[in-house]
Amino acid sequence: MGQLLAGALRVALVGLTLPASIATPSQDGDLIRGDQWHLPFLHIDAVHLISQGEGVIVAVPDTGVDAHPDLRVNLLDGTDVISGGSGDGRRDRDSHGTSMAGLIAAHGKENKQGALGIAPEAKILPILDTPPGGIGDPDALASGVEFAIAKGADVISISAVAGASVRLQQAIKAAQDADILVIAAAGNRPSDTGVRYPASEEGVIAVGGIGRDGLHAAVSVTGSKIDVVAPAVDIYSTSYDGKYSKGTGTSSATAIVAGAAALIRSKYPYLPAREVAHRLTATAVDKGPPGRDDEYGYGVIDLVAALTADVPPLGFESVSAPADAGPTTFGAQPGDDGDGATARGLVTLGVILAAGVGWAVVARRRRRGDDPPPRISR
Repeated sequence: MGQLLAGALRVALVGLTLPASIATPSQDGDLIRGDQWHLPFLHIDAVHLISQGEGVIVAVPDTGVDAHPDLRVNLLDGTDVISGGSGDGRRDRDSHGTSMAGLIAAHGKENKQGALGIAPEAKILPILDTPPGGIGDPDALASGVEFAIAKGADVISISAVAGASVRLQQAIKAAQDADILVIAAAGNRPSDTGVRYPASEEGVIAVGGIGRDGLHAAVSVTGSKIDVVAPAVDIYSTSYDGKYSKGTGTSSATAIVAGAAALIRSKYPYLPAREVAHRLTATAVDKGPPGRDDEYGYGVIDLVAALTADVPPLGFESVSAPADAGPTTFGAQPGDDGDGATARGLVTLGVILAAGVGWAVVARRRRRGDDPPPRISR
C-alpha cells in the first residue's frame, strides 16, 4: 500500500498493532472481561452507577463494525462510504472498527461475560470509510463525518490520522458547529512524529496513550496539541465474526475517551460540546510536570470525577491557578510523586478566559491535597 508520508492526503488507522491477537468466543468469550484491565483502572463499576451513555449516539468512521454478539444491540444502521452509501456500515473485514466500537459501547453478555464498553447503553453509528489495511481517502472520512452530522450523532470518534484536505477540514468544522464533540487519535510512533490531523485541529479532543502503569505509552506521540490520555496498551475488545482482539495504540485510547464523552453527554444532555470537552480535561488527573505537558496533555481521564465534579463553566476558570479537577478516583499512580489526587487546570482547547479569585484559592488548596479523598456512594 506504500509508505504513508507525513503530508500525504491519506487516512491511516492508528491503534491496533496488527495482526492483532484474535480469539474465538469459545476460547476467550468467558474470560475477555478479566483481560480488559482498563475497566478497573477507570473504576468502571462506580462509573456505571452514575451513567451508562443512554440516549447518546457515537459515530465511528472506520473499517465498518460487525454485529458482534457483545455489541449488536447497540449497533445502528450506518453507511458504507466506499461503496457510495449502498451499505449500512455493519461489515468489517479488518477488525479495527469493530474493536473501536466495542471499547465505546459493547454491552457484553449476562453474568459479566463478554466485552464491556465504557458507555454500554450508547448507540454506535457505524461508518465504513476505510478499506481493510487502514489506508483510506480523507475525503471518504469527510463523507463519514458529514453522514454523522446528518444522522444526529452526539460524538464522533476518529481513530485515524489523515491529510487535512479542504473537504475534511470543512466537515470537522461543520460537526463542531452542529455541537458534536469530535475526538481523534493523536498518532502512533514511530510512523508519526507529532500530533496529526484531525487531532491537531482546533476544538478537536486530541488523545494520547498510557500503559498499565499509568505512565506515558511509548507508542503514543507527544506534542503541544495533546489534550488528554487514556489506556492504550494491550487493550482487549470485540472483533469481526464474534471474535475478540487485543490492540495497542492511540486508537484504543481515543475510543475510550469517546465512551467517556458519551457518559457525560448522557448525564448532562443540555451541556454544549465545548463544555463536555472542558469537563473531560478539567477533571483529568495531572501527570508529569505540573500543568499541561506534551506527553499527558491535561492528564489521565477520570470518569467518576468527570461525571460528578463541580466544574465551573468555561469563563470561570483561572488562568494563573486553573480550574480544579474536583474529586479524583485515582489513587497514587506511578509518576505522581505520591499525589494521586493532584488537580490541575486547563484552558480547554486553546480558550483562555479570566476567572474569579475565589475559585483560584480553592484550586490551589486542592492541588496541595488539603481536601479529603472522595467517597463514592454505591
